Amino acid sequence: MSLAAFPEAVHVRAPGKINVYLGVGGRHEDGYHALATVFQAVSLYEDVIARDADDFSVSVVGVADPDTVPVDDRNLAMRAAKMLASATGYTGGVHLELRKSVPVAGGMGGGSADAAAALVACDALWGTGVSPHRLHELAARLGADVPFALHGGTAVGTGRGDQLNPALARGRFDWVLVPSEEGLSTPEIYARLDTHRAENGALADDPPLSLDVPIPVLQALRAGDPHSLAACMFNDLEVPALLERPALDDIITEGLHAGALSGIVSGSGPTVAFLCETPESAQYVQAELEAAGRTALHVHGPVSGARIISA
Repeated sequence: MSLAAFPEAVHVRAPGKINVYLGVGGRHEDGYHALATVFQAVSLYEDVIARDADDFSVSVVGVADPDTVPVDDRNLAMRAAKMLASATGYTGGVHLELRKSVPVAGGMGGGSADAAAALVACDALWGTGVSPHRLHELAARLGADVPFALHGGTAVGTGRGDQLNPALARGRFDWVLVPSEEGLSTPEIYARLDTHRAENGALADDPPLSLDVPIPVLQALRAGDPHSLAACMFNDLEVPALLERPALDDIITEGLHAGALSGIVSGSGPTVAFLCETPESAQYVQAELEAAGRTALHVHGPVSGARIISA
């Protein structure tokens, strides 16, 4: 490829996610927990614009408080770009503009979507030609949700959540999301789960150190049946999230009263996700929650993972 063929900028879009099911096993000696989860990518996106630069830098738009998103090496997108440069021997830099729509610290993997988008954008910008398998390996080093943001769709995650297997999901699932103005810390929610289990007498092998997704969850997705899926949605992190933020329980109650089939805290929270029967019923639930003073977003899934919009 000639120098003239390299793009001046690459725009990549990556989706946020909902954990339709999230089982959390025991805490391993390395500090991580075994997970069995089902991710679904939904139509709420992060956009990353990568531009050539001498050094590495990040700017952020779309957040009310810029201080909630770091622009140094704590930022996953920055770390993703530097990791790709190191892995490929690229000696230049990049400026990453993050256009955020996924709630910050909301349990929907917004930072992970940024990182996945940054990997794809920088690979295209720099012409490094990294294989999809290698991109997945790099993504897994950044966190459990990053590989899923690369692939999108619906997938079962095991191990730390980064061992992915596609799950067949027929049709469209409609969700209403209620974000919170203040996020929750994922490490703190896991720590609170461990404390809660210890205080309530969980045995050393209860929960187990390895887990599986229940068959009814996979059957409901394969059938494209929101009623069956609503009956088996589950999140082990919901209890500590509700302990940390009791008002989330009121939101769940309001959404169910408005007609949602089921409501669940997404990931480590505090975003609440309501599964609805149809697009029309989701619009009604959204309107009812907004009338009650809530911010409510109607999204659908599954959608595709990180993809180039323009280059």
